[in-house]
Amino acid sequence: MPEPVKKAVSAFTKKPKTQEAGEGSSVVFEAETEKPDAKVKWQCNTKDIASGNKYVIAADGNKHSLTIQAITKEDANVYAVIAGGSKVKFELKVVSNPEAPVEVPTDGPKESSRQPEPSPAPPAAQDAPPTEDGQLPDTRQDLTGLFTEKPKSGEVTVGENITFVAKVNAESLLKKPTVKWFKGKWMDLASKSGKHLQLKESFDRNTKVHTFEMHVIEAKPNFAGGYRCEVSSRDKFDSCNFELTVHEACAVEGFDIRAAFRRTSEAGKKRSGPPPSSTDGKDDSGELDFSTLLKKRDSFLKPSNRAVQMSTEPDVDVWDILRSAPPSEYQKIAFQYGITDLRGMLKRLKKMKKEEKKSAAFLKKLDPAYQVTKGHKIKLAIEVANADAEVKWLKNGQEFHPTGSKYIFESVGNMRYLTINNCSLADDAAYCCVVGDEKCTTELFVKEPPILIVKNLEDQMVMKGERVELECEVSEEGANVKWEKDGVELTRDESFKYRFKKDGCKHILIINEASKEDCGHYKVKTNGGESMAELLVQEKQLEVYQSIADLTVKAKDQAVFKCEVSDENVKGTWYKNGVEVKSDARVNITHIGRIHKLTIDDVKPEDEGDYTFVPDGHAFNLSAKLNFMEVKIDYVPRQDPPKIHLDCMSCTTESTIIVVAGNKLRLDVPITGDPAPTVVWTKGEKASSVKPDGEEKEGPTSSWTVKDGKVISEGDSRVHVETSKGHCIFTIEGAERQDEGIYSVVVRNPAGEDTADINVKVVDVPDPPQNLKILSVGEDSCVAQWDPPSFDGGQPIIGYVLERKKTRSYRWMRLNFDPYPDTTYEAKRMIEGMAYEMRVYAVNSIGMSRHSPASQPFVPVAPTSAPIGLCVDDINDTSISLKWRRPEKIGAAELEGYGVEYCKEGTDEWIPAIKGLTERTSLTIKDLNTGDKLQFRVRAYNMAGPSAPITLGQFVTIREIMQRPKIWLPRSLRQTLIRKVGETVNLVIPFQGKPRPKVTWSKDGEPLAATFANVRNSELDTILFIRNTDRKHSGKYDLQVQIENVEDSASVMLQVVDLPGPPEALKIMDIWGFNVALEWKPPKDNGNCEIIGYAIQKADKKTMEWYTVYDQYRRTNCVVSDLIMGNEYVFRVYSMNLVGLSQEPCNTKDSAYIQKSGIDYKHPGHKEHDFSEAPKFTHPLVNRSVIAGYNATLSCSVRGIPKPKVTWYKNKMDISNEAKYRMLSKQGVLTLEIRKPCLFDGGVYTCKAVNASGEDVVECKLEVRPQIVKEEKKDEKK
Repeated sequence: MPEPVKKAVSAFTKKPKTQEAGEGSSVVFEAETEKPDAKVKWQCNTKDIASGNKYVIAADGNKHSLTIQAITKEDANVYAVIAGGSKVKFELKVVSNPEAPVEVPTDGPKESSRQPEPSPAPPAAQDAPPTEDGQLPDTRQDLTGLFTEKPKSGEVTVGENITFVAKVNAESLLKKPTVKWFKGKWMDLASKSGKHLQLKESFDRNTKVHTFEMHVIEAKPNFAGGYRCEVSSRDKFDSCNFELTVHEACAVEGFDIRAAFRRTSEAGKKRSGPPPSSTDGKDDSGELDFSTLLKKRDSFLKPSNRAVQMSTEPDVDVWDILRSAPPSEYQKIAFQYGITDLRGMLKRLKKMKKEEKKSAAFLKKLDPAYQVTKGHKIKLAIEVANADAEVKWLKNGQEFHPTGSKYIFESVGNMRYLTINNCSLADDAAYCCVVGDEKCTTELFVKEPPILIVKNLEDQMVMKGERVELECEVSEEGANVKWEKDGVELTRDESFKYRFKKDGCKHILIINEASKEDCGHYKVKTNGGESMAELLVQEKQLEVYQSIADLTVKAKDQAVFKCEVSDENVKGTWYKNGVEVKSDARVNITHIGRIHKLTIDDVKPEDEGDYTFVPDGHAFNLSAKLNFMEVKIDYVPRQDPPKIHLDCMSCTTESTIIVVAGNKLRLDVPITGDPAPTVVWTKGEKASSVKPDGEEKEGPTSSWTVKDGKVISEGDSRVHVETSKGHCIFTIEGAERQDEGIYSVVVRNPAGEDTADINVKVVDVPDPPQNLKILSVGEDSCVAQWDPPSFDGGQPIIGYVLERKKTRSYRWMRLNFDPYPDTTYEAKRMIEGMAYEMRVYAVNSIGMSRHSPASQPFVPVAPTSAPIGLCVDDINDTSISLKWRRPEKIGAAELEGYGVEYCKEGTDEWIPAIKGLTERTSLTIKDLNTGDKLQFRVRAYNMAGPSAPITLGQFVTIREIMQRPKIWLPRSLRQTLIRKVGETVNLVIPFQGKPRPKVTWSKDGEPLAATFANVRNSELDTILFIRNTDRKHSGKYDLQVQIENVEDSASVMLQVVDLPGPPEALKIMDIWGFNVALEWKPPKDNGNCEIIGYAIQKADKKTMEWYTVYDQYRRTNCVVSDLIMGNEYVFRVYSMNLVGLSQEPCNTKDSAYIQKSGIDYKHPGHKEHDFSEAPKFTHPLVNRSVIAGYNATLSCSVRGIPKPKVTWYKNKMDISNEAKYRMLSKQGVLTLEIRKPCLFDGGVYTCKAVNASGEDVVECKLEVRPQIVKEEKKDEKK
């Protein structure tokens, strides 16, 4: 997604506004800036204004004013005020002194036109009502302001003419503006021109103003309505709305209901009343009323009963009749009362209906429309009045039901939900929810996700005539793309120049036989992105593989000129001395592949001359010379000394010949002498130093001797020396750089000798540039620098040509076609994040060098955006902790880290807080001076450098902030914490306080020893850790947090429990029948917790297999029944607490034998035992602390015979009849249940047991604590 543009902050708190003033008066424009020291500049038509007689500029703090005195019409200009980077424009409108208005008679001839008078002020400003302060409001449209005069609303009588004028200033426009006139919203009036409507335009070359006119001729009532004028010029656009009101020619007596349905006026108003300000229904203002074209019926013209009835009953309100009539009777009533515009009648009737009553079935309806992205899900919700109401869902009028996971219907209370999963284009429809006879509808619009370009286009360079394929890949198959060339959309033309191919996600643009006109930037667009590539087409350069060579032939020999070029399709023409050569009996011209031949048989003297081959379509030629050698022997009795004839011999002793490396060097020297002289060519020394044969020569030299036309000596196979009559020719095939130097020619014969020196200079293309490097990179650019080549080729360097390519591509793109003179170049139009390479060529007058080695790969990147959310996390006397969030825009390069700096108040120097960068989004800066006021900023860094900084809003004072100590005791630790022996205790208790508070732990009032428990403290919490608990660790632990003389404390109760000891003194008290009575005492060691019962087991002495008789038996005596007669039993008892059974049981010392039947049992005589026993509480009440709102129970156990009467008291008050309390008694266990206690239920509770033998009392204290957590949540909500 592109980054959203941040809105610029204005430097003005109060901006000057456009004002109107009369001629000769003064006007004051006022402005206020945010900063009092801001520099303010005033301008008129973009020119600065200086204070003087005409303009008075004043400034008072942040208030600035501009006063214009003695206003004239020339002062009506556009003014501006500038402060910092903000510029505000405003206008001064000068109005002439008002004149007496001229009355225009209404009953004028038809030709009199009513045209709005032009005024320098915009029509919108004139038509707007004045505000309370008397000034006209600024009603100009927020557009580009192309109009210098806008068409104004007007009024006309039926049959008269009216003209609307619009003027556009074309000084700042590059293209002629286009104007369109509309009626209503959509009707283009250009197609309606004719008898009643004419559109004209004119242009004033002096003022450069276009004038556009719309003439309405013989206006009709249906011409009334809203009109719009639109003007556009390339990327600029402006529009203006105006209205035309048409009045009837004469008034009609009485009320005509048909006037209520004309869209050109309001119903119910008399014709003599003021004209309506707008049409009937703004949405229909653009529709023409064709009811006037209907043929009038005689029944409405002739008097009839109906007419009499209408005239005798003028008070009949047709709207009341229509409002109460059913829709089926509308047409009949309209016909009865002469209504012709049925559509207008229905619309007006709809507007006159009463407000719709609230729905009885729906409390909340569907929205008019919803939008969802393709592939996502949407949930439609309604709220019905009846929770049991049945709901039907319709799609495009058809009912549908839940289908798998596609459509899901939900009903939660009064809410009804329709969930559509994985939305597709088929789900784009109208949905309706029906409850009984009522329904609500909505439309669902499914938005297709944007098509992304996965693989971008690549730049290409091709030769003329080649086939071009531009290929890209999108994210979805079958997607539609648009191809453009230089901003113009491409289509399939008649010549099939462009072809568009689709292959799955790939889209290919094919250009057959590329030409120079195809060069440009090609762009492919989707609804989710675009990609652009550049296409360069170059002319093919014809290369010469073999050039034609000079020939010297004798009479009647054959001469063959042969050349080879790179393109076998290139044809050519042969010329001799500028005249085209034609084939004949002796001359044969052939073209086979790349080879072109010119063959001349039976050579004659007239065939001698310069032959040239010119390839078709290329601006160069190949030349060679044909020399005819005639063998003659002339005997001249006298001898002439040899002579060298050079053109420049009379000017200088040396001549310089320049030859391009690779070309042929041909030195043709005219000579004379008789007899024929011997020619000696030397290189490396001047001719004056050439010695006769037989003498020694110093230094490296090369020599070639020709005598009688034959080469006597030859130093190089590339060198050819030949002589003809009057000429000596020295040729080097493919000149090289080492062939440069001084060549000397010496001619000798018996009559004497002559010498000449020729300086040969070989020029070549320069060497490649050196040390190419990339100095810097930007978001889409880079700066490259290189050194000039070591050898310039003998010619000055004209400039350089640069190329670039993507690292993974093989195509090099040329960046400049004209040589660039400097050695530093800025390359632009690159793709951010893409790796590139560059290379450079040197160019001189000979040609272009080989390319330099490619530069190191580089990636154009831009700095990231500034980090966000910088704030202070913590602060003390010497350090501060800062935190921030990652930048919103990272870019293509990876984020390397963040740099944090600070600046002291009163200085501009930013000091790094740390060395290097930090990768985290938080930092603690230490070793700061207490009391310093510092400003902090953070910048993000990547390979492109630092981003814009984010700065704290104000300076921060380095000082500790005092915070009272407070312990946040967890809820789980507010009750007794129970742990088994050997378990681990790890208590984490958070607290607060600044500076760091002092934390102290103690147990039962004594400091906690380090060997007893481990304590670890931090700035925010404290930890009490006991690895292996023992019963000695039980007790009350006190935590104290203190800062100076302010402290807070909390307590934690720890109870370490263990297995209990075995019961004591297990005895067999009695044996009778199949029963045995047992009794024992509680164990001495209860394991530091309450004994919850006993486990009684029995065993037959024969098998000694133990069976449990009672489990969790609470009393200390029991009767074991159902024993087997004749067996002998032993018994044992285990004690039980929260941890489990005791490790050892208590066994009976004696055994119990169950006597067999038939044995007479003699009842031992004894006194009757008194079983009465006074009440005694075997388990007392325990003090408890409970939370308000949660049920609480108090338990105890009592023993007494007979069963005692139990009474409960609260604070010594009997609560037996209180409904809030519930008393339970089961097998001696007494329980008092308190239902949802409140703070007032705390106090001392007493349980009293009474029987005939006595009484016993036990009491405990109940504490009810408030719900702290709920109160805190309520405070947070407040």
